[in-house]
Order: sequence, then C-alpha cells, then structure tokens
Amino acid sequence: MPLTLGVIADDYTGASDLANTLSKEGVRTVQTIGVPDAALALPDADAVVVSLKSRSIPADEAVAQSLAAYAWLKERGASHILFKVCSTFDSTDEGNIGPVTDALRLATGAAIVPVTPAFPETGRTVYMGHLFVGDVPLNESPLKDHPLNPMTDSDLKRVLARQSAGRVGLVPLKDVAAGAAAVSARLEKLALEGRTAAIVDAVFDRDLEAVGIAAAALPLSTGASGLGLGLARALIADGRVLRRESDGAALAAGIGGYAAVVAGSCSKATLEQIAVAEGQMPVLRLSAERLVTHPEAEVAAALEWAKARLASGPVLIAASGAPEQVAEVQARFGRHAAGVAVEHGTAAISEGLVAAGVRRLVLAGGETSGASVDRLKIPAFLVGPEIAPGVPLLRTEGQPGEPMVLALKSGNFGGPDFFAKALGMMGVGY
Repeated sequence: MPLTLGVIADDYTGASDLANTLSKEGVRTVQTIGVPDAALALPDADAVVVSLKSRSIPADEAVAQSLAAYAWLKERGASHILFKVCSTFDSTDEGNIGPVTDALRLATGAAIVPVTPAFPETGRTVYMGHLFVGDVPLNESPLKDHPLNPMTDSDLKRVLARQSAGRVGLVPLKDVAAGAAAVSARLEKLALEGRTAAIVDAVFDRDLEAVGIAAAALPLSTGASGLGLGLARALIADGRVLRRESDGAALAAGIGGYAAVVAGSCSKATLEQIAVAEGQMPVLRLSAERLVTHPEAEVAAALEWAKARLASGPVLIAASGAPEQVAEVQARFGRHAAGVAVEHGTAAISEGLVAAGVRRLVLAGGETSGASVDRLKIPAFLVGPEIAPGVPLLRTEGQPGEPMVLALKSGNFGGPDFFAKALGMMGVGY
C-alpha cells in the first residue's frame, strides 16, 4: 500500500516525538533509523518517519542524507513530505534547516514551503514570526543553551533567512485564525512575490489544524511535531488516512532483561530528572573531561560500575552537566570535540549495557539517542503508547537477537519523574 505521509526527521528523538504524535492521532506509523535497507520488511503503515542524525552535521551532508530519504519515500508513493525539525528550531547560521528545506523544495517542485516549529502542547508557540517557550521568547528561555546549536534569536524569519538561498515570508496569526483557506491564500501570495518559504504563526492546536489542512495540499512542509498533528488531522478528515488506534498494550510484553538509563543531555529538564532519579536508583555521573582525554577508561569504569548493580534494579549513567560545567569543558577542548566525546562515550556505554543483558533502555538527549541507536544497529521501531508528551515507548523491529523496548527522550521533554515513569511502562519494578 502506498504511503500517505513521508517524514524526514533530523534527529532520532525528534523522530520519536513526531511518530508519537501521529500514532496518537490514529495514523499507523513506523519509525526507521536511517534510510531503510531494501531487504528490511516493514509492517503496513500510513506514515513512515525516516530518522536521520543530520541536525548538527555539515550542511552538504545533511542535504545529501535528506534527499536520499526523500527518494525512498517518493518511491513508496508518499503524497506529502514533512521535514521534521526541533520545536526550538536548533540550527546555526549555516544550517541545517534552511539548506535541507531548500533542497527538498527543489526536489518536490514546491513553489513555497510553510515552516513552523509551533507545538502548543509542549509550550512552543509562534507569534509574528517569533518563537516563544511558555511566555518568553526563545532567546530568553533556558532552552537557548543548546550545547551544539545555541539559539540566541527568537525571530525565525531572520534565523531561516540567514541560512536559506531564497526569501522568507510570514503567514501571520490573523490569517491562521481565519482558517485554512486564508493560510493557503497567503502562501500563494507570498509565492507570487518570490518567497520560497514562510514562517507560519500558531498559538493553539486549532491553529495547527488550519495550517495542517493548507500544508497537506502542498508537496512539502517543514516543522515540529505540532505540524505533524495538524497534518494527521487533515489527512484523516479528508479521507486519505483511515483512523486506526495503535495497540500498545502488548508492546513490552515478553521483554525481560535488565533496565538502564543513559543521559547525555544538559538541558534543565534532564538535569532535574537526574536529580530526582538519585533518590530512586543508583546514579553514576561521568566526567566530561575524562570522556575527552581518557574515553576508553571512563567507559570501562562506568560499565563495571553498572554490571555490579544491574541485577538489583535499574541504574542511571549520566554525562549531563550544568551549562557552566559544559562551557568550561568546551572552552578547554572545543565545542565539537567535547560534543563528540559525550556522544561516543554514551553510545559505547549503551552498547556495553546491552551486551550485559539490558533489554529495557531509556536514552536522554538527541545526540546521545542518535549515537546509541546507531551503535546498536537498530533498523526500525514499532511506535507504542505515550510515556510523556513527545516521547513514545518503542519496540525494536528487524534487529538481530532479542527485541528491546526503548525510550528516546529529547533533552527538554518529560516531567521530573520521567525516568521512573518510562521504566514503569517497560515493566520495571523497583
């Protein structure tokens, strides 16, 4: 059966967030890790989310990977492509949101691309082209301190224009509030003016529904999971997708083994979650400096620590640190080197934990999740029930050996007790 919706996601946790949104809305969804191998058998689905790890790599590489994903999705009949980006629009002035959107626009033949990272359910709204987190602009919120892509400008028109080849317009809230027809009319007008992309305001879920209807009539859109919500509702409303409830009750059934959490995010939310977990399970805090200078020794010590405790219950290993600690390590070794060291170190720890018998694994942080899933060579997931807004329970598909259940958590997602809640849904008692 041809796909209705094809998604190209620029990181793994964001892909899980989007897959979770689609599944909750009744769209049968599969998430793949990278462009699937031709031999990989995937279950019937209305949407496939192709997860890339392209958010922070060189722009030309991100473009090449995204175009390969588009070719795979097009071959399978996807009628609309969503380029899924983070709801905080994490990106540098070199990309990668602009360059990938530009390349996909040319590939799909789209005249203009609607762009919005709005996701009111998680506190992300866009008004007059500015991205807000709660009631403050992005650049005044704690989310501005991304270790790889710090966001110091909330004006998304400016942000996107600095990294795009084309001109960027705006679909203001008054048009969005007037409905899908007004959004479509504004997009057509902007295209005639020579705009190739347009930031779209959205403050409430009903705004996303109007944007989704307008976007679904076009070949391409760029946005966060909120736009996925709008697209899902539009596709179901016009009959292109038959609503089907996901059966997540049995997702973790039959999966035993040990349980663990690996955290690499330095977000305020993850740091709070780690602090709460310290009263619930053994927690080991890694040295970011030693992950740079003595990575093999730091990883080996962490695994020995975990192996001595896994039989008694879940453990948490964290490379996370406060912004000032991260800044100090980055100043000594460089932003890129420090980031790569944490990614590689946490991925090696995840691999070692699985080798030690862990089959229920929670990963916190986009880069940590991406590097770990790559290291574990997991080709795809079945999307299960929601653990927290934006984070579903996932069961591995097509992986050699025993299946696993995982949670891939973006750094900023989840409440203070997220780790305990995730492990509980995996059937872990402690």
